[in-house]
Amino acid sequence: MAAYFFDSSALAKRYVAETGTPWVQGIVDPSAGNEIYVAHITLVELASAIARRQRAGDLTSGAVAGALSDLLSDFVSEYSILQITAKLIGQACTVAEKHALRGYDAVQLAAALQVKAAYAATGLYVTLVSADLDLNTAAMAEGLAVDNPNTH
Repeated sequence: MAAYFFDSSALAKRYVAETGTPWVQGIVDPSAGNEIYVAHITLVELASAIARRQRAGDLTSGAVAGALSDLLSDFVSEYSILQITAKLIGQACTVAEKHALRGYDAVQLAAALQVKAAYAATGLYVTLVSADLDLNTAAMAEGLAVDNPNTH
């Protein structure tokens, strides 16, 4: 078993076909036995991203409805969700300033760092999966293992 923290840019690939989709689907497939962590805000970010794809004409209304239905079902049954707490927001402010990250990217990084800290005592590590280059650079500077689904 491995532990992964997915940001929205990577997890979107599970619900919308794009570069890296087969690789992401392999990791998040429950039969793979991986632990998948997400920040609670990821639900909103993905719902927004999927809806925007319809508005842009990239997805039909049926495809959007299916993707959103799958997302809602998976979110409650297949992911370990990190709640947005005052402590996490404080840590997000710190990493936002330190790495000049966008707001939600800072929240994603802070959440991934909390998962990393929880695993540190076990000797296991967590991999941040993200297609966002700025977030990946900041995560590596913070000592996180990073994998970009766009390279698969």
